[in-house]
Amino acid sequence: MSGQDRVSDAMWPTQKHFHMPAEWEPHEATWLIWPHNRADWEIKTNAVEWCYVEMVRHLMRGERVSLIYRDVMVRRRAERCLRLAGVDVDRIDAHVMPVDRSWIRDSGPIFLVRGPVKRREVAISDWAFNGWARYRSWRHDNAVPRRIATCLGMQRFVIRLAESKRMRAVVLEGGSIDVNGHGQLLTTEECLLGQKQARNPQFTREKIELALREGLGAHNVLWLGQGLVGDDTRGHVDAIARFVGVNTVVAAVEHDRRDVNHDRLAKNLTRLRSMRNEHNHPFEVVILPMPRPISFGGDRLPASYLNFYIANNVVLVPTFNDVADREALSILSELFQTREVIGIYAGDLILGLGALHCVTQQQPRGRHISPMEQADD
Repeated sequence: MSGQDRVSDAMWPTQKHFHMPAEWEPHEATWLIWPHNRADWEIKTNAVEWCYVEMVRHLMRGERVSLIYRDVMVRRRAERCLRLAGVDVDRIDAHVMPVDRSWIRDSGPIFLVRGPVKRREVAISDWAFNGWARYRSWRHDNAVPRRIATCLGMQRFVIRLAESKRMRAVVLEGGSIDVNGHGQLLTTEECLLGQKQARNPQFTREKIELALREGLGAHNVLWLGQGLVGDDTRGHVDAIARFVGVNTVVAAVEHDRRDVNHDRLAKNLTRLRSMRNEHNHPFEVVILPMPRPISFGGDRLPASYLNFYIANNVVLVPTFNDVADREALSILSELFQTREVIGIYAGDLILGLGALHCVTQQQPRGRHISPMEQADD
């Protein structure tokens, strides 16, 4: 065990006044893993690369982009695509490291901050990743937070809980939670408590809430019910409900009563409207339509406009060549009036059962806290 891990294991992030900021707070960079695993997208893999090009092109207008490549060959192919689109690859922070797949929202670090915005300090929380308790290839991905912390020279808090006289790593994916940066956290029972607690079978609901509270600064854990049908993560919240302001939540609704998602989204909406913030006030809830069902090979895909990504000066929204695209973009434009809301066609990307939010991870702006500094703190 490294000296860095000895420091991080000795405390919760909140003991050092760290918390997870909201996605709309200032970024230093956005991290992505270039698509390489053809098992995710099959015949659409090449098309997905061009979706990444579009994301990178827009993100670079307002922040740094840090790209992870599985190997040198993937990097060469990616940089060729980027250059063809006019992207200056010399402005991209390139990292070559072993990875299994490209869903960095779930396998990557969850960055934490402390202090006022203009003098922020940044660290990493490292939660265990086990392939959504579903897939066998995840061990390289589980090491991504540690590798990124090493690249950045940044303090890493390894999140563990006591169980049966030993410390166990807590499994958590970034797509399973959403925060407002002020202690409110959204998640789902299906994801963190369902399927016989496939991610953390040894922990109770109370223990999981403890980890969220002390690991991310979540004073209030807001539990929704189920996620979308066809979501192989079993209920990630970033496809059904998101914070877009300190007290504003946007939620997916399915207007077609015959659709399999109608009832579960309606129940979530009812829960949201009954929830209260830390001041015992209700949240403002804005509804967002669902696109028409998308299937591939007979399987329902988890297409949703909620899987948008909030960057410094743009909001990237997945679109599906659907009649509801325009309505979703219009609603989000009203909610993000200081950012340009841009639709990115995700009809190919969604074949991998995720969209724009799933393949991005924000690094907040601020000074890096090194392991040595944290030890002396």
